[in-house]
Amino acid sequence: QVQLVESGGGLVQAGGSLRLSCAASGRTFRSYAMSWFRQGPGKEREFVAAINWSGGTTYYADSVKGRFTISRDNAKNTVYLQMNSLKPEDTAVYYCAAGRLPGSRRQDEYDYWGQGTQVTVSS
Repeated sequence: QVQLVESGGGLVQAGGSLRLSCAASGRTFRSYAMSWFRQGPGKEREFVAAINWSGGTTYYADSVKGRFTISRDNAKNTVYLQMNSLKPEDTAVYYCAAGRLPGSRRQDEYDYWGQGTQVTVSS
């Protein structure tokens, strides 16, 4: 069993930065691939970024490539999402998820989800 708790969301102006954190419970964190998804107002939840078990391979949606960076610290059981050059269209609830398939964009392939953290980008 893995429990995920996101933090770091908030209100930021366009062009600004935020760093999201996702803290995981349990000693099996390092055996899971981790991802971030987001759900904007009136939109379906979508893939944002993913990272494999070791942190050596990362994957990004085209919409965030070059602006967002996913990383993980297995010693701290935490995955991060550094978000730079934020745009109003990045406004969403951001969720972290744990699964077995690195880089998967299919939500049904993830075993555990956090409760989400709100990111609002003003223009």
